Amino acid sequence: MPKQQGSNRIYTRETDANGRTFIRVQGTNRDENRAFIYMARHFHDLGLPVPELYSVSEDGMSYTQEDLGDTILFDHLDDYTLLERTLRALAHIQVEGAVDFDWSVCFPVPAFDERTIRWDLNYFKYCFLKATKIEFSEPRLEDDFDRLVQRLISDSGSGLSTFLYRDFQSRNVMIKDGQPYFIDFQGGRRGPTQYDVASFLWQAKANFPPELRNKLIDVYLDELEKVINSSFHQSINKAAWRAVLPHFVLFRTLQVLGAYGFRGYFERKPHFLESVPLALKNLKEIFEQNQELRQDYPALFLLSKQFPIPTVNRRSTDGQSQRASLVVSVYSFSFKRGIPEDESGNGGGYVFDCRSTHNPGKYEEYKSLTGLDQPVIDFLEKDGEILTFLESVYRLVDQHVERFIERGFSHLQVAFGCTGGQHRSVYCAEHLARHLKEKYNVTIHLIHRERGISRKW
Repeated sequence: MPKQQGSNRIYTRETDANGRTFIRVQGTNRDENRAFIYMARHFHDLGLPVPELYSVSEDGMSYTQEDLGDTILFDHLDDYTLLERTLRALAHIQVEGAVDFDWSVCFPVPAFDERTIRWDLNYFKYCFLKATKIEFSEPRLEDDFDRLVQRLISDSGSGLSTFLYRDFQSRNVMIKDGQPYFIDFQGGRRGPTQYDVASFLWQAKANFPPELRNKLIDVYLDELEKVINSSFHQSINKAAWRAVLPHFVLFRTLQVLGAYGFRGYFERKPHFLESVPLALKNLKEIFEQNQELRQDYPALFLLSKQFPIPTVNRRSTDGQSQRASLVVSVYSFSFKRGIPEDESGNGGGYVFDCRSTHNPGKYEEYKSLTGLDQPVIDFLEKDGEILTFLESVYRLVDQHVERFIERGFSHLQVAFGCTGGQHRSVYCAEHLARHLKEKYNVTIHLIHRERGISRKW
């Protein structure tokens, strides 16, 4: 099932009279829903890999769609075959999906243009730079913005009208039967193909090394050329396409820093702040690896040198990360059945009591759900107590993990308990496991004891 991140859309899995599951989506904006519904039908009719739309409510505020399961590409970034299939499929939706497309339905605008670029650049300036109180010269920064705008709206190398997905990242790619399927494309519009490639390959938490990115760009461009030649009997200028790409990478990095700042500093969602150091690392590397960018955008280059950048582990060219020696077992459990035993024999670790936070299990609509279900996630995050609780947990466990890695220890156990082991403890265990995996080179063993769920990655 799609996992909610920055969106206000609500996803629930339901079952029909025949036992078939489907996803119900409740939107908050009729025009945004209208865009998704049109795009989903258009792409599906073309045979492109998107969920099939089953029904739409009379008021257009909700719809049902095909259940693609729970597997997202983000959890399988070590699988090079899936990465390659995803980028090849992207070329098809960008080119074939744009044929006979009604751009007037796009939300909130029909095309990538100067005004929308400036919206995102101001997002970076006001929601990230000013929120973090970093000193900068506003006139010089605006000079850089002017140059970047002009570069982005220049010829992108294809000369065709193509579909810009806009939020093309691994959390918006579902994996079903070994094949990628695309979701959350309702913000799409007419625009250059480089934007989506930059979004995907420079996604902060994916943390791909340059050699893997270059390898996947080659795969993508080969497929893009085939699709354009097949559909329009034209070729593309690969050199011109590549020349523009670094400017889109820079722009996309600034854009996501603005988004992380807004969601983290203003909406107080900690998992967005976790991505900031990796995005800043991307920003620093972008300038280190491209002299043209340093010359074109001196104010941004100066800013990039001011940020402290952490050391993080890279994936290799085949997608495989260096094997982690520390295993962190993360449990959710019910105190009624006792604290989980440490099967490693090492003892120690942490047991956190989640019962001080607001319990969704008190309400009838949540009793049959768990901390894996979106309505429960929405309840906990809107209430906010669980987020403050996890901030303290992260600080403690991070220190422990870093020290264990330094000392070469092999195992750490962390357990979250609540009344039934169903809602709060499950939510906390999921989020800590994700936090640790994205921040450190560790192996995670996640066990929801009362749910009978065990995953290791």
